[in-house]
Amino acid sequence: MRSPGYMKRHEFLPNTPFIKLLTKGVASVLKTSAFHLGEVKKMRVRPPEQERYQRPQRPYDIPEYQEGMRCGARDEKYLSATLYCDPCDPRIMAMAHKLGAFQVSDLEFAKRAHDLAKNQMIVEYVPFDTAGDTLERGTGTCFHLANTMVALCRAAGIKARYKVFAMNMIAVWYDKMLGADSFMQKWYDSLGYFLIEAEVQVFVDGKWMDAVVGPDDGWQATMGDSLSKLGETSLEDWFEAIPGTVMLRESIPYGLPILGKLMIALAPGSVERVSCNVKRMSQDGYRMMEVMGGREAYDSMTRAKRVKRPMVNVENRSQIVFD
Repeated sequence: MRSPGYMKRHEFLPNTPFIKLLTKGVASVLKTSAFHLGEVKKMRVRPPEQERYQRPQRPYDIPEYQEGMRCGARDEKYLSATLYCDPCDPRIMAMAHKLGAFQVSDLEFAKRAHDLAKNQMIVEYVPFDTAGDTLERGTGTCFHLANTMVALCRAAGIKARYKVFAMNMIAVWYDKMLGADSFMQKWYDSLGYFLIEAEVQVFVDGKWMDAVVGPDDGWQATMGDSLSKLGETSLEDWFEAIPGTVMLRESIPYGLPILGKLMIALAPGSVERVSCNVKRMSQDGYRMMEVMGGREAYDSMTRAKRVKRPMVNVENRSQIVFD
């Protein structure tokens, strides 16, 4: 059990903007459920003829922890063990050493950790748990994957933190992710944003570098996006942060798992439907890139034609303001 001083120093406690986001999110889920109770009951279950989610096999192995493996975490800002993130978990340490911790440059390690979290781990909507458990399962939400990359980097002695924000999404993301589920659409339209998004920032060569870990290359390709690399953010590309909601945090705050657990409890069918959509989009995107000559060819072509696309805005967006 961490001391109150440690928890305060390393940002275990939610700040005011986060509390407002969480409160608004929970209230919106309950309100949407109450006003559309019939639809909630209908969308809670998936008809027998609809696709059921099957978790893909984890595409990587976690090596066995060896006595004497070094952990670079210490009681220092952005290098510490924090809530749900223990860099010295034997599973995290073993994977960090497999990725080259203390053997390759910080930049090279960060690239490898980013590729693992982004392209080898899979987005699935499950209750929040630790970085070690997420690594072992191989799936999770954007927060799970961000948390795992943060833990790996801290295990390698590289400072890492979370960039958290509420967001609007571009129209094509809205259509493909939520189009098959009317409850999720109503919740997004009522709330003004889709949950809370997380990215990672790592401190390498004297500067903070962004890392997008939620959508993998296949998912991005099926949306027509370029393939994000270490040093790039999703903001102003396919997401747009709600003004005043961007937070840079050392720790996952207490309270974060509440909204996800509530969604899974109220609308398990809707959550499974989104997980199926994400899995299908990823698979379709990888097939499409093969036809187009591979990832590099697709990415070069997409970046050459890059344009800013319209976001899905809602009327109450202007009301979401934090002091």
